[in-house]
Amino acid sequence: KVLLGRKVVVVRCEGINISGNFYRNKLKYLAFLRKRMNTNPSRGPYHFRAPSHIFWRTVRGMLPHKTKQGQAALERLKFALLGHLAHEVGWKYQAVSATLEEKREAKARLHHAKKNLVMKLRKQAEKHVET
Repeated sequence: KVLLGRKVVVVRCEGINISGNFYRNKLKYLAFLRKRMNTNPSRGPYHFRAPSHIFWRTVRGMLPHKTKQGQAALERLKFALLGHLAHEVGWKYQAVSATLEEKREAKARLHHAKKNLVMKLRKQAEKHVET
């Protein structure tokens, strides 16, 4: 859908699942980390550790990113359970992400409870007005 012009937002990339055994995926990613340019490694390839960047690179491989249309499609892709693999290969923020996720879930529960209470009171008020 990104190539068709739709904006796509992927949230909580640290929760993305990769098919297959974790150990096998870790070995594949560590093999990828060993790939570098012989004469000057700072020229690439670049090995991202953050889950959002791992996801971005995966999607980039599926798009014609060297064309104008593909570049525009990648710009429309935004991202914010790849966490365990990313942590194993050098991502330092898994604990921070987990605490922030707990806070977000707590706030969401409070919001949901408050919203349900308001809906219930509103229905009671509508029922009271009708009678």
